[in-house]
Amino acid sequence: MINVPYLNPEDKNAAAAIAAIGEELALFDDWMDRYQFIIELGRKLPPYPVAWQDEAHQVKGCQSQVWLAATEQAQNLYFAGASDAAIVSGLVALVLRVYSGRSRAEILATSPAFLKDLGLIGALSTNRGNGVAAMVERIHAIAAG
Repeated sequence: MINVPYLNPEDKNAAAAIAAIGEELALFDDWMDRYQFIIELGRKLPPYPVAWQDEAHQVKGCQSQVWLAATEQAQNLYFAGASDAAIVSGLVALVLRVYSGRSRAEILATSPAFLKDLGLIGALSTNRGNGVAAMVERIHAIAAG
């Protein structure tokens, strides 16, 4: 376990996290309910330090402001993230659930295609979809070293 603000994994691996997210989203009949669920996930993120809301941690390519930080412990990468937009904070939470607390190899082997497969990219505006993709690219770049 690592300390806040980094997210500890709740699922045994990235594939299990993706499957769990898919099952959770399937509980809702329409996208308005799914959006509300995603917003709630964002509200549950560990508090992100204000001092880290700077240029060095900012993810470029996002319509909203998104910040991402990483640390390595016991050969796993842990991520902390935040956004100034409620729906994007929820998307940050989903992405971190998949990638935080994983090995570099597992992160690099986990394609961001799950975002499209779960319908998350198609349900978002193009700019928000690009922002989520930029966040995953940044996570992959950190994992690649």
